[in-house]
Amino acid sequence: MTTLVGTLLSGRYRLDAEIGAGGMSTVYRAFDTLLERQVAIKLMHRETARDGDQIERFRREARHVAQLNHPHVVQVIDAGEDGDRPYIVLEYVEGETLKQRIRRMGRLPVTEAIAYAIEIARALSAAHERGIVHRDVKPQNVLVDTEGTAKVTDFGIARGLADEGLTADGRVLGTTDYVSPEQALGHPVTGQSDVYSLGIVLYEMLTGEVPFRGENQIAVAMKHVREELPDVRLRRPEVSASLGAVLDRATEKDLARRYPDAASFAADLEDVLAVESSRSGEVAGEATTVIRSLPAPTRSRVPLRARAPRILVVVALVLAVAGVAAALWLARDRTERGVRVPDVTPSVPNTEVVPLKTKAASDFDPEGGDGEHPGEAIAAIDDDPKSAWSTERYEGGQLNKSGVGLYVDASPGVVATRLELRTTTPGWSGEVYAAEDGPPDALDGWTKVATLSDVKRSQQVPLDTAGRKFRYYLVWITQLPPDSENATISDLALLSEK
Repeated sequence: MTTLVGTLLSGRYRLDAEIGAGGMSTVYRAFDTLLERQVAIKLMHRETARDGDQIERFRREARHVAQLNHPHVVQVIDAGEDGDRPYIVLEYVEGETLKQRIRRMGRLPVTEAIAYAIEIARALSAAHERGIVHRDVKPQNVLVDTEGTAKVTDFGIARGLADEGLTADGRVLGTTDYVSPEQALGHPVTGQSDVYSLGIVLYEMLTGEVPFRGENQIAVAMKHVREELPDVRLRRPEVSASLGAVLDRATEKDLARRYPDAASFAADLEDVLAVESSRSGEVAGEATTVIRSLPAPTRSRVPLRARAPRILVVVALVLAVAGVAAALWLARDRTERGVRVPDVTPSVPNTEVVPLKTKAASDFDPEGGDGEHPGEAIAAIDDDPKSAWSTERYEGGQLNKSGVGLYVDASPGVVATRLELRTTTPGWSGEVYAAEDGPPDALDGWTKVATLSDVKRSQQVPLDTAGRKFRYYLVWITQLPPDSENATISDLALLSEK
């Protein structure tokens, strides 16, 4: 095979070494003889250059990335053609890819993984603001320079490919280890797809491995479509509930529940970085740099020695600040971020609130079968008094069935002693049931643990579980409030003994 090393492109760029190759192009370290500096040259393969569509895609990459001027995007310097071979001149980044870093180190330090995710999210946000969707976010396309800074590269399949997904030959546009469910299915791709892929990259940084394996690319892609993401905290227990919750939301298969954009994902990651730094009291590597770039209110929650390493701080003061910051964060952490501790004050000494996951709440309608506003179930566990789950409306205020309800999954199980209920429609009645397995699809599979009568706007209900550990707890509504055609639950929480 003939090497192109030593070739002078357009009488200006000398190819010094091959540093990467893909299906459409090869990347070289090169020297700009005019400005006397190192650059990277992305040179299209000669056989690919015969394909007009591929040439246009290549040129489009140059146009798109040239619009971006961001510290975490590899910059386009120039573009041209040498004979019949197009090329792009890029900023040369000395260092390694994020994939190489993960392979070398295994699991990255938690704060470092968050810091890289923030830098990548900021880069994607800048691209999305210009209407550019990357479509192939993966650690192989993130360069880490010698200073430890992350830079996103390879926008080669960015934008304008909404009609492409799983093709006839089974190829998925992008890399299936990180592909979003909608992209795998060939559905329209937006910035939310990049958010999902970045969530998978964060998962790999934290665990050292991608979440799904399969016999081929299609098998992996379909797991992204059909299977729940393995719990990151089971693979790495030191990952906090707050970080796990942010990751859960970024990788939601339901677009309505996923972060709407990379900017909001980055904002929550910034908050989590502050919390993680407060927990440990110190950070290192790229996390230190990112902390200094955080918004002032967020940065103020970080210990002083992480914000300004040269300042000596009394250890007791650092620990106090860290504890307060973490407590404030956990107190305001809401269900839309995943696992959270509800904002409930136990009315009985020596009891505590049971944390619940994002998807812990579900409607229960065994007799109707058509559901009771399943999309609203999450509103019952989000600690937001302005949101609520509601039954369907029943004409005349009379249920045409024995009852309807809402249950929570307290996996792996808990001996709950009390149930906190808040409603915007007081006066309804019913029962509370529990189940060890299931959830049961009929009421006779549940165990009754409490009776509800004339429910108040806010009350704590004692539960008679006889010391048994149950996974599922069901609020079963049998009678609607007077003069009302529906009943609501705005907050539901379980409490157990400490």
